[in-house]
Amino acid sequence: MKKKNKEQKKNKKKIKNDQKAENNIVENENLSEETKKNIEENNSTKKENDTTSVKKEESPEDKIEALGVKLAELNDKYLRQSAEYDNYRRRTLKEKMELTKTANEKVLVNILPVIDNLERALVSIQETDDIKALEEGVSLIYNNFKDFIKQHGVKEIEAINVVFDTDFHEALTKIPAPNDDLKGKVVDVIEKGYTLNDKVIRFAKVVIGE
Repeated sequence: MKKKNKEQKKNKKKIKNDQKAENNIVENENLSEETKKNIEENNSTKKENDTTSVKKEESPEDKIEALGVKLAELNDKYLRQSAEYDNYRRRTLKEKMELTKTANEKVLVNILPVIDNLERALVSIQETDDIKALEEGVSLIYNNFKDFIKQHGVKEIEAINVVFDTDFHEALTKIPAPNDDLKGKVVDVIEKGYTLNDKVIRFAKVVIGE
C-alpha cells in the first residue's frame, strides 16, 4: 500500500514537472517571437537612420557641384536681366531722340499760316496806298499770332501799373512816380515778358516809379 502511494505521488510530481516544463517552453517561444520582432524593428530603424545620415552628410564634391549649379543659374539670370535693361535703355534713348526731333513739328506747322499772312501783307504794301487797310491787315496778323501762342500755353506777363515783382519783372531803371499810388509799381514796360505754362521764359523789362 505504501509502495503504491509512493508511485502515485511520484507520477503526480512528474506530471507537474512536465506541465511546468511545457509552460516554460511556450513562454520561451513567445519571448523568442517578441524578441525577434524587436530585433527586426531595431534593424529597420537602424537602416532608416543610416539612410537619413547618408542623405544629410553630403560629400564636399557634392556640395561644390550644387554650388556650381546655383552659381550658373544666378549668372544666367543676371545676364538675362542685364540684356533686357540694355534693350530697354536703347529703345528709350531712340524714342527720346525721335521725340526731340519732332517735338516742334506741331508748333511749326501751326505757325506757317502766320508766315503766309505776313508774306501777303508785304505784297499788299507794294500794291496799295490804302494805309488803313494795311493797318487792319497787320493787326489781324498780330491778333492771330497772339491767339496762336496762347493756344500753346504762352501768356503775356502783366506789368503796367502793378507792384514790382522780381519773380516776373526785371527793373531797368527808376523814375519819379507820377503820383503816390504808382510808387514801387511799374510805370512803363520796355520789353514784354512771357510765361510758358506758368513758367517764366522771359522777364518783363520795366521802369519802376519811386
